[in-house]
Amino acid sequence: MNKAVAGFSKLSKEEKINWIASAYFSNPENAIQLLKKYWNSDEKLQKLHDEFIENTISNFYIPLGVAPNFLINGKYHTIPMAIEESSVVAAASKAAKFWSTRGGFKTTVINTEKIGQVHFMYKGDVSKLDLFFTQTKAKFFSETEHLTKNMQQRGGGILDITLEDKTTLLANYFQLHATFETKDSMGANFINSCLEQFANILKSEAQAYEIFTEEEKNIEVVMSILSNYVPNCIVRAEVSCPVEDLAEKHIENPQLFAERFVQAVQIAEVEPFRAVTHNKGIMNGIDAVILATGNDFRAVEAGIHAYAAKAGQYSSLSHAKIENGIFSFWLEVPLALGTVGGLTSLHPLVKLSLEMLENPSAKELMEIVAVAGLAQNFAALRSLTTTGIQDGHMKMHLNNILNQLEATNEERHLVQKHFKHHVVSHSGVVNFVESLRKK
Repeated sequence: MNKAVAGFSKLSKEEKINWIASAYFSNPENAIQLLKKYWNSDEKLQKLHDEFIENTISNFYIPLGVAPNFLINGKYHTIPMAIEESSVVAAASKAAKFWSTRGGFKTTVINTEKIGQVHFMYKGDVSKLDLFFTQTKAKFFSETEHLTKNMQQRGGGILDITLEDKTTLLANYFQLHATFETKDSMGANFINSCLEQFANILKSEAQAYEIFTEEEKNIEVVMSILSNYVPNCIVRAEVSCPVEDLAEKHIENPQLFAERFVQAVQIAEVEPFRAVTHNKGIMNGIDAVILATGNDFRAVEAGIHAYAAKAGQYSSLSHAKIENGIFSFWLEVPLALGTVGGLTSLHPLVKLSLEMLENPSAKELMEIVAVAGLAQNFAALRSLTTTGIQDGHMKMHLNNILNQLEATNEERHLVQKHFKHHVVSHSGVVNFVESLRKK
């Protein structure tokens, strides 16, 4: 295929699939059959999924698992997790069970402020712009009341608007920096609608501002958009217990374990190469719950990683200490989440996941998501500082390898028996299965 296709978006779903199959596959019929195997037999449900995005040709399945026994602020939860990586759900479940007998997880929502900005260029006297903004600020609130009325009735709305001078970073660059409270809604559409109205008010009021010169009146709005960096929308999750209570099967010396654990976290605090992988483990838990509850994991990822670099160097999101014989482990992360609107009211499995969580508010969901990230991080660090990460991970990955090899039930039984006492590796499993098939 070496030419553009015209009018692709106007083709029917069947026509799109037929074109792709004939253009890119040596066996078009097999490709078509595979895509259709993943269609839902319920036509109404399939149509719903088709309309989530553009140019839909099929569904891409990700397993939905559950991690039970999460004791959060004295209440048990079973957490839904949508993820394709083996061992993540098992690790979260194991960490949940571990901490359920040691006081459970404690959480605190520190703030829920969200941010949007109108980016604009202004050429002229900055003191005049400051005065203009001061005199115009009230209109940004009053002339967006038609947009904010419903949100205000729910206790949300526009919190504040400030004028930011960014000319030290880029010539003539200024911002209207607005903060919002969107309650149980993630609020992207609400925020962006407000920002676009701010931009219109900014331009029209500038044109009528008498002390501006003609050049100063011609404010150029570049864009109006929310920010996915929400450093004042923070939740804290933590666990703690006396050091001696950390003892279990793989932790015979709890003091030594606690010290190594703290050292592992400290390394992630100062070494960016380690911090990235360390935080990826946290995101294994966070992203899985974000996906299961219909939130935007890409926005969350971007905001959290920016937060991890807020001090000027990328660093660990989690922290640990031993103080007066008490082991403490915690994280603070920015999470802009919603439990109403978007997919939360459309996707049947998202609605099921939220019902499983007993229909949490946005704040409650922030707490649950943060706990999933902390649990995942604890599980990873416990493995790293005791048995090593590969032992448990590769045993969980064994089923994937056997599926790739299309192993029979008898082969699976023999493989699992053999690797109870041997290190699991892809090549090791392949070699063992091949030896079985040669007999």
